[in-house]
Amino acid sequence: MKQAHPLSRRLQDAFFGLVHGNRLIYNTCWEDPRLDRRLLGLSPDSRVVVITSAGDNALDYLLDDPAGVACVDLNFRQNALLELKRALFLHGSHEELFSFFGQGGGPDCAGVYARLRCHLPPYAAAFWDANRNYFKAGRLSRSFYYHGASGAVAFAFSRLLSLVKPRLRRDIPRLLAADSPEEQRRVYAAIEPVFWDRLSRWLVGRPAVMALLGVPRPQIGLIRDSHPGGLEGFVREKMRRVFTESPMAENYFWRVYMTGRYTRECCPEYLKKANFATIRERLPRLSSHTASLSAFLQDNPGPYSHFILLDHQDWLAYHDPAALAEEWDRIFAAAAPGAKILMRSAGLDVSFVPGAARRRLRFFPELTEPLHAADRVGTYGSQHLAVVG
Repeated sequence: MKQAHPLSRRLQDAFFGLVHGNRLIYNTCWEDPRLDRRLLGLSPDSRVVVITSAGDNALDYLLDDPAGVACVDLNFRQNALLELKRALFLHGSHEELFSFFGQGGGPDCAGVYARLRCHLPPYAAAFWDANRNYFKAGRLSRSFYYHGASGAVAFAFSRLLSLVKPRLRRDIPRLLAADSPEEQRRVYAAIEPVFWDRLSRWLVGRPAVMALLGVPRPQIGLIRDSHPGGLEGFVREKMRRVFTESPMAENYFWRVYMTGRYTRECCPEYLKKANFATIRERLPRLSSHTASLSAFLQDNPGPYSHFILLDHQDWLAYHDPAALAEEWDRIFAAAAPGAKILMRSAGLDVSFVPGAARRRLRFFPELTEPLHAADRVGTYGSQHLAVVG
């Protein structure tokens, strides 16, 4: 594979760092918690460490009644998002929660925020004071899900495609409303050639677009190296599988970026009215921490029964192998006997895990591979479950 010029690589990495150091990146979790919960097997004895991201999945984990869930993220904005959700659970109503994070905002959100602000940590209040417009969501305002780095890409794609390809404005609602796999395949067969024109192919290939989506250059390289069609082929294949094999009636991940909102039937578990009281009752067990995973584990040594690492080790494996080795040392030191570790990767295997760490882990591809094939998000190359010991 042709390598980018060193200056180009440095510029791409600098842009990624600039984006991640100055913006809310993830306004929703892009990992399927239904799969996570099946693999993790949480119980009342479980003590969980999870990368915060948007906090959605951490809230879902509370439904399995763990003893504690520690949410860790280097980006304080991600924790500020989780803290706003916490405040809505503890001091608001389900309707108010759904207005913010189901509908993506509305005219009443400003008043609700003013009432809840005193319940936020100072750093979270300062962030939302500066960004309360994220929840205006009117005819002249964008949904919350079209804000932040990933949301900006979703908004640009939705507006650009509706202007350049007006046919998609008709076909996408039909895809979301499809009530059978056959109907989904028929509608997507009409959408696919319209979507994948020269403009879309060019946009998907831009490192800046991938950076806004939270995909760093090393992950782009992993995808290009592991997929015969490169980055474009990978994305096309994943989209085709999701839109033709995953029931759209329950695929809230793609719906929210296509429409800017969830429905009450198609949304994360934490947003469903039936789960509101349970999560509210268990929220004292959830904590948020702005730190690297290594720093958190040094200050909070455990023991922990479960670690949900998302895909951040792809980046560490390329940019900072020493930090990755230290992180694994901290994980092993803090892990309870038989602790479970859940990871995702843009690649197809566990080569991102250092050899010394792999020798201390048992992997279960017979469990993860069938479930990965049913992933409603469909954008990762692989998912891995490991057990310590």
